[in-house]
Amino acid sequence: MNAPTEPQIDLPDINEIMRNLPHRYPMLLIDRVVEFSPRESLVGIKNVTINEPYFAGHFPQKPVMPGVLILESMAQACGMLAFKSEQAELGGNHIIYLVAIDKARFKRPVEPGDQMRLETRLKRVMRGLWMFEARALVDGALVAEAEIRCTVKEA
Repeated sequence: MNAPTEPQIDLPDINEIMRNLPHRYPMLLIDRVVEFSPRESLVGIKNVTINEPYFAGHFPQKPVMPGVLILESMAQACGMLAFKSEQAELGGNHIIYLVAIDKARFKRPVEPGDQMRLETRLKRVMRGLWMFEARALVDGALVAEAEIRCTVKEA
């Protein structure tokens, strides 16, 4: 006898990501969602390429992705988790705002050619404040982690 299977959840493609997040190139820093569990977790992918505009000046001899953009990538994955979890209640006129980043730690540089795996987990929602744990990994190695808080507001 086959074990019961959980209902399949549609993973957002790039078009849905762009419907939910207001960011556009060069600030859209999540390319794909590969895992999603409503109100629990989301895993996104950011492909880091040499043609990203910040590499021209950070740093020309040894290009590395700025830490603040690694944090922004993780925050966008958190935003996707919130929007995708609440899609029935949220319309196209809502925006996720970053409220706080705590305990941010960087473990190693992210370079062109890397693929960042953005792992987010919802800790709790309290009075409209979404609290997440987020990690960025490259080839299974931790590159950054942080606690991220966001809120959803009408645009």
